[in-house]
Amino acid sequence: MNPITHAQLDWDDQGRPHSRIFDDVYFSDKSGLEETRYVFLEQNRLQERFAALPAGGRLVIGETGFGTGLNFLCAWQLFEQHAVAGARLHFVSVEKYPLSHADLRRALLLWPELHPFAEQLLAQYIAIHQGFQRLVLDNGRVSLTLLVGDALEQLPQLDAQIDAWFLDGFAPAKNPEMWTAELFAELARLAAPGSTISTFTSTGWVRRLINAAGFKMKRTPGIGHKWEILRGEFLGWPADTPVPAAAKPWFARPPAITGERHALVIGAGLAGCATAASLAARGWQVSLLERRAGAAREASGNPQGVLYLKLSAHGTALSQLIVAGFGYTRRVLEHLHRGVDWDGCGVLQLAFDAKEAQRQAQLAAAFAPDLLHLLDRDQAQARAGIALAHGGLFFPEGGWVHPPALCEWQAHQPGVTLLPHHDVLDLRHVDGQWQAWDGERLLASASVAILAGAAEVQRFANLPLKRIRGQITRLPQTADSQALATVVCAEGYVAPPRLGEHTLGASFDFKSDDLTPTAAEHTGNLELLQGISEDLAQRLGADSLAPEALEGRAAFRCTSPDYLPIVGPLADRQAFDQAYAALRKDARQVPGAACPWLNGLYVNSGHGSRGLITAPLSAELLAAWLDNEPLPVSRAVADACHPNRFGVRALIRTTTGKAE
Repeated sequence: MNPITHAQLDWDDQGRPHSRIFDDVYFSDKSGLEETRYVFLEQNRLQERFAALPAGGRLVIGETGFGTGLNFLCAWQLFEQHAVAGARLHFVSVEKYPLSHADLRRALLLWPELHPFAEQLLAQYIAIHQGFQRLVLDNGRVSLTLLVGDALEQLPQLDAQIDAWFLDGFAPAKNPEMWTAELFAELARLAAPGSTISTFTSTGWVRRLINAAGFKMKRTPGIGHKWEILRGEFLGWPADTPVPAAAKPWFARPPAITGERHALVIGAGLAGCATAASLAARGWQVSLLERRAGAAREASGNPQGVLYLKLSAHGTALSQLIVAGFGYTRRVLEHLHRGVDWDGCGVLQLAFDAKEAQRQAQLAAAFAPDLLHLLDRDQAQARAGIALAHGGLFFPEGGWVHPPALCEWQAHQPGVTLLPHHDVLDLRHVDGQWQAWDGERLLASASVAILAGAAEVQRFANLPLKRIRGQITRLPQTADSQALATVVCAEGYVAPPRLGEHTLGASFDFKSDDLTPTAAEHTGNLELLQGISEDLAQRLGADSLAPEALEGRAAFRCTSPDYLPIVGPLADRQAFDQAYAALRKDARQVPGAACPWLNGLYVNSGHGSRGLITAPLSAELLAAWLDNEPLPVSRAVADACHPNRFGVRALIRTTTGKAE
């Protein structure tokens, strides 16, 4: 992976930004606003299209070159002025060199009339890192998906249907890589039927290349110093060009749900509450069923969870998901009370042995320093506020979260009804409705059901989930321990105090089913503390603490065999094995049979110890599946998390003689 760097800007005497890399301006020196509105909004007929959207309808805009966000903000303003309540705007934009937060703020000061929209954008323009980054604005009415990286690496991973394209890379002469046949083929692959397109350039070879991709372009009078611009419509994939490969049928989108938008979500932990909130933001009515007395009473109920990123330098699907999920969660946390519900105090992962130090050096080379960077021992001690035996890797945007606060906020969004003491023992599909039963009692029914109850999902679906017991220890802060200023991790972790207590943990026990905290595991956690910092252990008086007298909490993590969450629509496994039996003989086969979906049944589970980072974004992914929206993660990540991956692997392994 190559670390993404921010745009390098110079500013003229009127405060306008200029790209050093491309030696070009971000917008016209005459009137950037007028140009944007004429070239992109008017040529794509956005005013009339926004006005025509019904409640529950949406328009998806795609853009090459996010830049200062000016086009996005103008489109959002127009949408706000003309779309009915209940309509939604999706905006997807690719940007190789995103502006820093400070530069974005400075650039947007030029447009006072966009201030209300710019302030919302700036409030969510946090933790913008490489890959897919989803920002939710205007209480869910507007979604912005930034694809941070090279356009020809990011766009092929996008799963979306774009209704209107803005081509706004730097001028072809300055940035020819953004005006190629390969890029225009991606625009055509993603174009919805009747998709429109516009651009400020009228260069002949650009027009011919876009036409060759299946668009019909025509020159139209320009604005300001531009004599002509281009606009057009998508006619269809060119007959003489090979059609792009379709998604494999087991990863294709299920048929859209029609009728009332009501969903059951079973389980009110991190995954269930996030799922309920994401659906409610799209106008769904959600019944959130929880067997306990309230939300976040099981694994999501710890007093402090850590926003910790265990990454790979090789760009694996799990690593992509973690970077995208970390950014999304950080933006969600801005809605909560800092200091009590969460704290962005940073996370320090100690380089406690040579192997860990080597791993950290590889990560520091693969990611930008604003996501993670190395600290030597002295720097690490200064950050942490305590004495340490090692330096390590520092995540400046990380920190700790009080998971129950996040769950409560999500579970009380408009449209969500939390139903405690609702223990779903049976799920039946009757007349197009999923019915949740507790013995002889019908608890609720809806056209969609989402299984989000961690390993309890196995009551209703054959998925390879396993439970791992973990215990945390609650340590009262002391006058000396208050100096701890950041989360510190080694084999375990310890967080700065919240409401007078530090959280220390966590144990791993693959065998025990007993959730009663034990003195033995408190002892083990205190040993983890010594490995993190002998100084902190001394400040906390760890040697004088009696393990049997300590307070703590035990719960089950729920994880999958490949450590990726399980997110998406569920299929009938028996019919699946029959439909794709050809894979038993030849793993390269792609049978054409449609996937035998269990219509309206979805899952969001298997988040392990990463639930704070992966569950909220997985909820957005699930909502995108249900509403047929642009996916908020790359196609590779969506496929890697898909429940059907296990069915495919099981069929293929029969050809090699390996057990599932």
